[in-house]
Parts: sequence; C-alpha cells; structure tokens
Amino acid sequence: MKKVFSIVLLAFVCALTANAQLLYSISGKDLKKPSYVFGTFHIANTPFVDRVAGIRTALDNTDQVYGELKWDDMTNPDSLRAMQAHMMLPEGKTLKTVLNPTQYKKLNALLKQYMGVGLDNPQVGAQMGRLSPAALVSQLQVLQYMAAHMGEFDPTNTIDQYFQLQAKNNNEPVGGLETMELQMSIMFGAPLKRQIAQLDCFLNHTDYYASTTERMAEAYYKQDIKTLLDIMNEKFDAACDATPDEMEQLIYRRNADWAKRMPAIMSEKPTLFVVGAGHLPGKRGVIELLKAQGYTVEAVK
Repeated sequence: MKKVFSIVLLAFVCALTANAQLLYSISGKDLKKPSYVFGTFHIANTPFVDRVAGIRTALDNTDQVYGELKWDDMTNPDSLRAMQAHMMLPEGKTLKTVLNPTQYKKLNALLKQYMGVGLDNPQVGAQMGRLSPAALVSQLQVLQYMAAHMGEFDPTNTIDQYFQLQAKNNNEPVGGLETMELQMSIMFGAPLKRQIAQLDCFLNHTDYYASTTERMAEAYYKQDIKTLLDIMNEKFDAACDATPDEMEQLIYRRNADWAKRMPAIMSEKPTLFVVGAGHLPGKRGVIELLKAQGYTVEAVK
C-alpha cells in the first residue's frame, strides 16, 4: 500500500530478539542446495540490506532471484495496460467527480502539505487527478513518509529492485511469483465505493496512518516480522479496517499461491526469494507453509 531514508532507525537493528529475522534458508526434501527467502519492506532503505546477517552468503550461494514481480516486465505493454486498468479511474471520471467537495478539499490541502502543490496545479491535476482512490492512497502513504523523512528514501531504488539488479549484474535469471495484472487487481481492484471510503479514512486520520507506518518501519529495522504482522492485523475503525476477505486476498491467498510455486522454482535452481516481510510470519505465512510441505526453514544468523 505505499513506495518510499542515514537512518536513525538502523539503531534498532542492534536489538534483535528471538523473532527478529528477515532472512531464512530453505533446505531438505528434494533440494540439492539451499534456497533462501528474504522479507522486504516497500519504504525501506537499500543500504540496510548489508546489515542483515548472511545476506551476502545467500546472494553468493543462489543462482537466481525471484521477487513478487519481475521489475523489468513493468514497462512491457501487458503490464502498462494492467496498471492503466487498475490505477486509473474509468474514462470520463476524475477525482473531482467521484469525491464529494469536502473530500476533494481535504485531498488538495494534503497534497499541498506533502508536495507544495495541489490538484489545482495543471501538471499535478493531469498526473494525479485521474488516479483511482486506491492508487492515490498508496501514493499518499509514500508522500507522507517521504515528507517526514526527507532525503532518506529513493522510491526508484527499492530493496526489491536492489536484489534483482544484483542478479542481473551477476548474469543470473530474475523471475516473479505473480503477474502485474494479478498484483494490480489485488492492490487496486476493490469496488470504487470501497476505494473512496478507504481514501476518506486516510484523509480523516492522517496522524494514525503516519504513526502506523513509523511503527512498521521500526519493527522492520528490528527485523521483527512478528510485530510487523501484528501491526498489519491491528483494528482501528470498523469502517477503515481491512475486512477478513480483504486480508485473505492481500496476504493469505498470495502466501498459499507462492508456497505452491516455490518448490518447482527451487528444484530448478537455488533461489533467493524476495517478498514482503509481512508474508513470512504466522501460521499461514510462507515460512510455515513451506515447513508443512516438508522443507526445513531456518533463520540465518
């Protein structure tokens, strides 16, 4: 939900706990060599990677990298069509026509706070005025974090991209666990009425969303994926919270799908999987799903 850091939060990395881990080895069953899975965070700073114990070994001992998406495919025609279909409002509609005057006024004021300009600026209006509310919430979360951490994060150089670039530099294959079409439909495919309600929640509770993002970043830099998942599952307001069906679609069905796909990929070549850290922990997380298939999944210390 979000794209965006000399990091003060890096100090938290020193305080690792028994649950504090982002990198896991996958071995056993029919695997000749271990594979690995690493949990990422969409607004984490790429220099943090080098502070994760064992990450260089994981890169050296694997022959390919798989992310949620293959980043090089993002500019192909099918991916661009998927983004257009799910991140933009239907033809003839704009944010001004789908939001009520109060919502539009709050949105414009928030954009001016984060960017210095609002939708009344012709360029901003042209670029953002036709975004779907769900896509806009994602952009607002990134802008909100960047405004609070000016100069600390480069949204064009994320951890996900970092690992895929490392593979390319080593002439190793890169793959994706899902297509752009599928991810766009999951992230931005809710009915328009629900998207507007979620945008309204953000506009009316910006402090809460900022605090949640800060706490998630803190948990991530501690490498505490259990706390990260707990924060994701917190309830705030019945109208604003993700419904059980939305959590199924966003997290748990994807976990199950990835865990089914990973064995064939690992059997072909030892692989470094790089996915959102919130997908790793819990009874229905990727780690436990792989263990249930007979693999040994261990934290890399």
